Amino acid sequence: MNPYRVWADIDLDALTHNLAVIRRRAGAGVRIMLVVKADAYGHGAVAIAHHAVRCGVAALGVGSSAEALELRNSGLSLPILVLGTIIDDEAVDCLRNGVHLALHSSDRRAMLQSLAKSLGVRAKIHLNIDTGMGRLGVLPHRALDLLREVHEASHLELAGVMTHISAAEGADAASTHEQQRLFEGVLREARAQRMLGGWIHMANSAAVFTDLRPRYDTVRPGISAYGVLPTDMPGSDELRPAMSLLSQVVFLKDIPRGYAVGYSSTWRAEQATRIATLPVGYNDGVPWRLGNKGEVIVRGVRAPVVGRVSMDYTTIDVGHIPGVSVGDVVTLIGSAGHESISSEELARKAGTIAYEITCNVGKRVRRTYRGGTNVLIPAQEPRTLPGVPHFDFYSADDPAGVRRRL
Repeated sequence: MNPYRVWADIDLDALTHNLAVIRRRAGAGVRIMLVVKADAYGHGAVAIAHHAVRCGVAALGVGSSAEALELRNSGLSLPILVLGTIIDDEAVDCLRNGVHLALHSSDRRAMLQSLAKSLGVRAKIHLNIDTGMGRLGVLPHRALDLLREVHEASHLELAGVMTHISAAEGADAASTHEQQRLFEGVLREARAQRMLGGWIHMANSAAVFTDLRPRYDTVRPGISAYGVLPTDMPGSDELRPAMSLLSQVVFLKDIPRGYAVGYSSTWRAEQATRIATLPVGYNDGVPWRLGNKGEVIVRGVRAPVVGRVSMDYTTIDVGHIPGVSVGDVVTLIGSAGHESISSEELARKAGTIAYEITCNVGKRVRRTYRGGTNVLIPAQEPRTLPGVPHFDFYSADDPAGVRRRL
């Protein structure tokens, strides 16, 4: 029996493969800033980031200062950019640890200049131009003024200029090209006034795979690096999902026809059958909406989720599957035998997006890692540091064998 109630099996070789696909699509000389926010979309940011660095990524993108500092404290020294914003009280730790910050306003520019001067450091900032997302960033007609303020500040360093695409369709959306037109206009004027500097980045996963041009010198892939893209997106078939979500049968019960299962008795057996209980629920990342809709794989056969998904448990009907036993591995995301369930399939059935499926894999789900021996560029060896969590790795040929530690 597996020692974990529920675990996410992360295939680092899939990450290596996906980064190679992204690098080829991005083109020669284009840096990869891998987005590892939301705990690397549920895959485990520290372990993913260390392996990605060994694969030659140039930088990491995160969503908060806490995420950036977690990576710094794990021993990573490459550029780490907070893609969104921080609150003022977080700025000291960010500047002391060399975390790159996105800049959105003149007020924030003044605050960072004053703080960096008092600390005796140079704050590395990326000017965020709002070309259509509407959340953060300076509007294009104010961007040059803010850029000029940055150049005149004694303790600010322009490390990049960026914008954020709003359309999920990438270059297939007209709005993306309008955003790029606005972005290009600012870049053109900045070059003319000799104020442009640092990395230029716009393209996310969707833009990379729909061949947005120009690509500039840096791309920011996120979900595609983990092998998740809509199936109608060009090149999605080249990617390999990095995560499998697994649990095990902890209880079996034979029930008669008409017997109810789960909260509010939303499902009743149409005939006598066998119910298997799984120790995984919506706190672990199984969407509540999969009650009476979802499926899992047991012994290579699909089994329906019956009754409502609860916080800690999910029930499935295995009456049609011979020989099911307590301890049998159950696949919620991934492949087993000839069957496969993707995060995109779960998202469709739950009425959400695949991003939410992987990001919601809970903190009590144990992450185990396999592969990772072959890397694109052996830039940094994994190492163990005081206070840094350990991660379980195992051979794909011997998943029950001796685990090695990172």
